[in-house]
Amino acid sequence: MASNITLRQLRYFVSVAQSGQFSLAAMQENVSQSTISTAIMAIEEELGVRLFERLPQGVSVTPEGQDFLRHARHILESVRDALESPRFKERSLSGRVRIAASYTVLGYFLPELMARFRASYPDVALEVVELERLDVEAAVLDGTVDIGMVILSNVQKLNRFGHATLVRSRRQLWVAPSHPLAQVRTPSLADIARHPYLLLTADEGEQSALAYWRGAGLSPDIYTRTSSIEALRGLVGHGFGVTILSDMIYRPWSLEGKRIDARPVLDAVPHMAAGMLWRRGAKFSEAAEAFQQFLIQSFGV
Repeated sequence: MASNITLRQLRYFVSVAQSGQFSLAAMQENVSQSTISTAIMAIEEELGVRLFERLPQGVSVTPEGQDFLRHARHILESVRDALESPRFKERSLSGRVRIAASYTVLGYFLPELMARFRASYPDVALEVVELERLDVEAAVLDGTVDIGMVILSNVQKLNRFGHATLVRSRRQLWVAPSHPLAQVRTPSLADIARHPYLLLTADEGEQSALAYWRGAGLSPDIYTRTSSIEALRGLVGHGFGVTILSDMIYRPWSLEGKRIDARPVLDAVPHMAAGMLWRRGAKFSEAAEAFQQFLIQSFGV
């Protein structure tokens, strides 16, 4: 049983998983690095699994660690919601919030947040539509929607909007355990370029990926392009190629049950930033303002 694991240890674990470094997590939590290390070791001993693979320049979350990370985040978010709910429910609130979200944000980020908001504001209707990023921007600017949810790192001229970054998700190499690159602790882009590469096209994934490849003076050996994240998982799991994608959408298994490992990339690969947009000077309804503030408070922006 994992009854001896504390909320503080869970918080330290999530901080390490998000930052990829014990030292950075210690700075963020305002504790010593040894305190972080001790907490992680205690969780690993209690669970009987390794949560991180220790690397020279940081750590990489193991598949077991990824599974535990989802549970840890859910626990911490539930506790935070429970503590905040009396303030949220000081008075009843009704109305509607119009939201436009891009494919990745809607599929892998937004639903749980909407469910948590609905638990606090059951009489507020959340209306959601999936749009391409440019269409989300247009809908925000013309007032068709209250809030846009997109990958902010893709937005041009971000200062046109009110905006808030809610999560920065590290990009890592996805690889099957049997693939040669799985034996390399921190493969470089040059290493990866020698193998068939799977390119995700959804949410402008091709443009953002090729930008940092070009920045390194390299090109991936593209085996195929796909807009389907699940198809890409299957191809990686079966060993047809590798890819670099964010931890936000990482899962350690494909739909067929094939294992997928994540490896940090030696070269500087930009994080994926996801967040929300709103029209500058917009007069929010009480319901829309509550949703905006809920998101900001949830991520400590």
